[in-house]
Amino acid sequence: MSDADARGAEFEQRLEREKLAALVEFAYGAGHEINNPLANIAARAQTLLEDEPDPERRRKLAAIRRQAMRAHEMIADLMLFARPPKLEIAPADLRRIVRQVVEQLQTLAAERSVQLACDVGDVPLAIEADVTQLAVAVAAVVVNAIEAVGRDGHVAIITRERSEGGGRSAEVIVRDDGPGISDEVRRHLFDPFFSGREAGRGLGFGLSKCWRIVTDHGGSVVVNNLADGGAEFTIVLPQR
Repeated sequence: MSDADARGAEFEQRLEREKLAALVEFAYGAGHEINNPLANIAARAQTLLEDEPDPERRRKLAAIRRQAMRAHEMIADLMLFARPPKLEIAPADLRRIVRQVVEQLQTLAAERSVQLACDVGDVPLAIEADVTQLAVAVAAVVVNAIEAVGRDGHVAIITRERSEGGGRSAEVIVRDDGPGISDEVRRHLFDPFFSGREAGRGLGFGLSKCWRIVTDHGGSVVVNNLADGGAEFTIVLPQR
């Protein structure tokens, strides 16, 4: 990569960080204002439902409560993205986190006839992390890959240690053989609720929460298209 390309990539990453930081503040403020009325609507619908004998009216009230709760949960996810719980940092082995995540997602992959290959090596990969939150971040990327490849696809998950510029990092690399990521999708990939369906990517908070958790750990998420097709997501975590 030339110096000009490196500067351009750094500029793009800085813009992305600033855009998402602004989105975080908006998400928390909007979520707080919207969540209380939604919870109130759901509670009132439930109260009316308990005393309603008419089957048709019960059906309508149940639908109101169900949709209000769905919106309430989405806003809760939005607020979690904006203000996640404080990290509980402790020594951890990144290989173990990744292995457990992959084991938990084997059933989902099997339902879609997707092959998961996990290569974490035999040497412990020591990091300082919140194990629970980091597992959520890794799972989000793997689920995203499973959704992207469709049926009969392949997803590879790799961990490695890397030294560069006098610093060391631990990385989780997730590669899929799906359709790759267009420039338009790439610009919005970590935006909450962005739908990249033309690239097989879903709608929701998975990648947004991943980005937030990883950056809170002082790391980054790097996304590239592979030369022979598919996409590669790399979670980069600093080693101290």
